Amino acid sequence: MTPPLSRRLVLAAAGLCMVLLSPGVHAQTALDAIAKSKTIRIAIPTDYPPYGFVSTDMKPQGLDVAVAELIAAKLGVKVELLPVTSANRIPYLQTKKADLVISTLGKNPDREKVINFSAAYAPFYQAVFAAKSLPIKSFADLAGKTVAVTRGAMEDQELAKVAPPTLEYRRFEDNNATLAAYAAGQTQLIATSAAVAGNLMVRNPGLQLEYKLLLKDSPCFVGVAKGEDALLAKVNEIIAAAKASGELEALSKKWLGRGTGELPL
Repeated sequence: MTPPLSRRLVLAAAGLCMVLLSPGVHAQTALDAIAKSKTIRIAIPTDYPPYGFVSTDMKPQGLDVAVAELIAAKLGVKVELLPVTSANRIPYLQTKKADLVISTLGKNPDREKVINFSAAYAPFYQAVFAAKSLPIKSFADLAGKTVAVTRGAMEDQELAKVAPPTLEYRRFEDNNATLAAYAAGQTQLIATSAAVAGNLMVRNPGLQLEYKLLLKDSPCFVGVAKGEDALLAKVNEIIAAAKASGELEALSKKWLGRGTGELPL
């Protein structure tokens, strides 16, 4: 006698569970997929020199690009570099478009709820910059002024915590647009990283740009999707070895002009 449909469905589901739970059967992880395809997809910036930018030969380069290439080499696989912005880099992980994000990614409690972070691989801090002629001594002095920031970047989030409510934000979708807006005189202030501001000072000395206020000392971490513990452990192993060998120190000196200093785990 044939069992009722509901009983057959229950038995089928139970059988499937037994197969999935059997020894040797497991869901494929990102690290498995990387090993199988011999390729790792890494999201990197192309609008944030010296961490990531497009050179004259139209190829991405910079500190984050070099770290991405280092990790791929240590894994023994090819690297597929995926240009991202501050706003879409975390969604790239969440939607599995990228295996890793190496894009000046700072760590905070909100981000830790949705992705995991490796040990830090490079120094990075954000600040408010403006012309020398503009007197700024405290965050209270930002009242009534205009600031250019990149939407979704750490400096956007940190500035909102400390700035007076009358500060007017002008948010842009990528770093190049933020820099261009400030250089064109669309805002009085710019909130960005020290490395990016330093690059702007060199390229546009007429702006008379100078450091005003520290927002956050926030080293760079590699972003890894939740649940990808094997890949996270492997990335941390590579970072630890590169610290010990001096490879990260050399990359930092090459691209930032200074060493890594003391980086958090």
